[in-house]
Amino acid sequence: MDTLSFATARTLTCEAGASTRLAPVLVGLGARRVLLVTDAGVERAGLTDPALAGLREAGLAVTVFRDVVADPPVPVVLAAAKAARDFRADAVLGIGGGSPLDTAKLAALLAASDQPLDAMYGVGNATGPRLPLVLVPTTAGTGSEVTPIAIVTTGDSEKKGIVSPVLLPDAAVLDPDLIAGLPRPVTAATGIDAMVHAIEAYTSRHRKNPISDALAREALVLLWRGLPRAWADGSDRAARRDTLLGATMAGMAFANAPVAAVHALAYPIGARFHVAHGVSNALMLPHVLRFNLPAAEREYAELAALLDPALADRPMAERAAALPAMLARLCHDLAVPGRLTEVGIAANDLPALAEDAMRQTRLLVNNPREVTLDDALSLYREALG
Repeated sequence: MDTLSFATARTLTCEAGASTRLAPVLVGLGARRVLLVTDAGVERAGLTDPALAGLREAGLAVTVFRDVVADPPVPVVLAAAKAARDFRADAVLGIGGGSPLDTAKLAALLAASDQPLDAMYGVGNATGPRLPLVLVPTTAGTGSEVTPIAIVTTGDSEKKGIVSPVLLPDAAVLDPDLIAGLPRPVTAATGIDAMVHAIEAYTSRHRKNPISDALAREALVLLWRGLPRAWADGSDRAARRDTLLGATMAGMAFANAPVAAVHALAYPIGARFHVAHGVSNALMLPHVLRFNLPAAEREYAELAALLDPALADRPMAERAAALPAMLARLCHDLAVPGRLTEVGIAANDLPALAEDAMRQTRLLVNNPREVTLDDALSLYREALG
């Protein structure tokens, strides 16, 4: 490695109850008028209440944009930016899962920049400036609170990414109290999503480096240890903290060593069939891992031995081959769907999915093994069940 660069959120806090103490963070960024971006489900669950109370008690003016939906489409993103401008917001606070956090990033950017959204798609095209930005996750999955990435649904079914350092927040605040009430299906799907981030960052063909590797390894260990416990007992605060910190560390890893074919094949499933992103990833994960084995044997062997030290003395090929089976078993144990047919996908849907997946060139170039259209179709057929 001749050069190494690494970027993440300017500051990171992980502490129970931290979401009640956001006012000093925002005031420190010069904020007096704050747009809070969330979704209706997060608001109904009361997860924005502690933050709102703290901000208003500190004398900050706050308005709430609650219209974010899963896989946010262009009109929602533009509406959030308009809300920021109309309120004359001088900072944006995102509270929620990946969709609210991505929308908050783009609202902060679009409200301060003259650059149109259409000009931002791709890597390095969004230039800023943006409003001060603070992100607070309510799931342990996307890692969006520490990534320079926002995903937008364009048209009926295509997802496009905006990747730029300007999207990295000024502060990421992790509060395990906010994820204590996550239902089992959400806990499982978001946790598997985070594990995919760690695995794909560890094998990425581009920008993989010692820092991203260390974060990916530790993230995977934390998630492997914490996710089954958090799923079994949502009130297990130590397990919840493990999953939250693991997801954020995985986000730091893949923000610098980008994800690959699992995500490329998962995006069309979510866009066309409105399947949760974590579930889409889980459906493709073991099949893509097996496909990648010839090109990622050493890395998969290392990860498998981390998760199961009993494998440490086994031959490399055996350790590597164990990883897809271990992840498939975990998904089964967490009651995550294991076949495409379980989420309403039929054989005649697969060609369109494969065509859509091949458009994800931003992701496919990072895969350790080249994926052709025929490969994508074959992987979907394996996942069909």
